[in-house]
Amino acid sequence: MAAERLLAIVGPTGTGKTEVGVVLAEALGGEIVSADSMQVYRGMDIGTAKPTAEQRARAPHHLIDIIDPDEPFSVADYQRRADAALEDIWRRGRQPILVGGSGLYVRAVLDEMDFSMVPPDPELRRRLTAEARSVGSRSLHERLAQVDPEAAARIHPNDEKRIIRALEVAEGMGGSMSRPQELDRGKAARYNTSQFGLTLPREELYRRIDARVERMMEEGLLEEVKGLLRRGYGGELAAMKGLGYAQLPPCLQGETSLAEAVRRLKRDTRRFAKRQLTWFRADPRIEWVDVVEVGGPAQAAELIRSRWEQ
Repeated sequence: MAAERLLAIVGPTGTGKTEVGVVLAEALGGEIVSADSMQVYRGMDIGTAKPTAEQRARAPHHLIDIIDPDEPFSVADYQRRADAALEDIWRRGRQPILVGGSGLYVRAVLDEMDFSMVPPDPELRRRLTAEARSVGSRSLHERLAQVDPEAAARIHPNDEKRIIRALEVAEGMGGSMSRPQELDRGKAARYNTSQFGLTLPREELYRRIDARVERMMEEGLLEEVKGLLRRGYGGELAAMKGLGYAQLPPCLQGETSLAEAVRRLKRDTRRFAKRQLTWFRADPRIEWVDVVEVGGPAQAAELIRSRWEQ
């Protein structure tokens, strides 16, 4: 399938990737393959900002709602399913569009990645060990949950040694959000891919993130989390370590106020968006599009379409 063309839309949360992807799918006769590590879970809709029913009606979406929150799911599992979806879309004469902000998932599709044991990296271990001594192993565990939530679910937040090793493996497989590795243009590419990254001025990005959290709360995120907890999905699960699902349970358990939980969710989402941007900025193959500068999602999609067709 290396000769087939693949279009990828990436970037931090809150930049409008979903809408841009849908507009492109409509224009190109395409279907969207999600590259979001949280949207794979059934019953986790509001907090993961899944495409709306209207957006799904406009363009077929793949790899959304494929497992329950308590089912194990790794990057390797995602890679296999994404490959199958891409091949099916090409076989039917349609154009696949990879859309998402989970960096490791994107890399698993686009580049050759060896999921076997990664050799030790003494320099990285020293840096992470020093960081653990400075800010605590729980801070590193939170980072691991964003890079590899499945590994984070298996490792206790106080298990410094295993956390560091998991971060080491994540970096060896494709770079970490804390220190992404530079990529040679086109190195080990699995498909003939054109990547476009969506970006916004930082102040506008943070404003949109805060507004989106408020909208999620209005749409019933707290009730969604309550329902998940009632069904027995606890905080030990990888799915429940995602944004929104990790910050709200403490207020339901009387450990903090709802206002404080929402404040933490906004803060953590802004931090996550910053790490996403750092990850994707390290890939020189990505062509960046400022959504505000070009006039909005529709205009960004048109610009990408014209460059794609060139």
